[in-house]
Amino acid sequence: MTSSVTAIAHPNIAIIKYWGKRNETLNLPAAGSLSLTLGPIGTRTTVTWGQNSDSLTLGGQVFSGRELTKVSRFLDLVRAIQPGLGGAEVVSANDFPTASGLASSSSAFAALAVAATRAAGLQLDEPALSVLARQGSGSAARSVCDGFARMHAGKRQDGTDAWAETVFTSNHWDLRVVIGVTTEAQKEVKSTDGMNLTMRTSPYYQAWVDSVEPSIDQAMEAISTRDFARLAELAEASALQMHASAIAAVPGVLYWRGATVELIHAVRHWREREGVPVFFTIDAGPHIKVFTHAGHVADVAARLQQVPGVVRTITTQPAPGAATVSP
Repeated sequence: MTSSVTAIAHPNIAIIKYWGKRNETLNLPAAGSLSLTLGPIGTRTTVTWGQNSDSLTLGGQVFSGRELTKVSRFLDLVRAIQPGLGGAEVVSANDFPTASGLASSSSAFAALAVAATRAAGLQLDEPALSVLARQGSGSAARSVCDGFARMHAGKRQDGTDAWAETVFTSNHWDLRVVIGVTTEAQKEVKSTDGMNLTMRTSPYYQAWVDSVEPSIDQAMEAISTRDFARLAELAEASALQMHASAIAAVPGVLYWRGATVELIHAVRHWREREGVPVFFTIDAGPHIKVFTHAGHVADVAARLQQVPGVVRTITTQPAPGAATVSP
């Protein structure tokens, strides 16, 4: 018997970063993280069980090989919980650039986790869905959550205590995040490869790991009190420290483009010289994400668009966690 469910999940941006794994197979992070789920951009995924074999269509293109294998291994986790499901047809699409530093894997596997389990007749709670999604992509554990999410690194070898939880819902703080897209191309160094190289060779890596948990606690307090200036300080420090550890690897892992650096300078200038409430963060890619208040979003988007090298901008806001929708 076939059973089909569609789910939508949104990518998230780590305010206090995650970089490095203590177990690559289970995607167990070396340290926790703190993120914000962002909409309206997202991934829409339909899973239909009861097929003769697994199939994968992404953005209208049929995939096999590495991509299908990764999805099939993820589906095996669901089949282990609910035997007898057979193969699955997976049809998915993003409405934003894929594999370019915009956390497309976070929304992809969060949507897949929800669609696959619900189509299988399972009703997993947020921690269980987060643990499942994490095994597809480390950052996907956070896209299960509504708004601000804290990822627990955990200590258990099986990863059952490595999951994300909603700490402040999407309506807690009316922030906006304007993404300055610097290229439509996929990044040359995948996140996992960059993490592994950084862990093995960067002399700054352990210092980076040691800085994370205290930064999360301080950022939680800033979010609780809606202290924009304090959150700005913590978020920018976390982003630059993460990238510094990667740049110090051998060979250095450098995701930035020239436009990325110009955007860093521009955001600092707007805040310090012109009083615009903005701060930046950068994930494993060349794009810059600029936080601001809702009332300043049009001005910030216009400013970003004027910086040389910015292809376009995407305006986002706090979003709910992954959920099912009508097909």
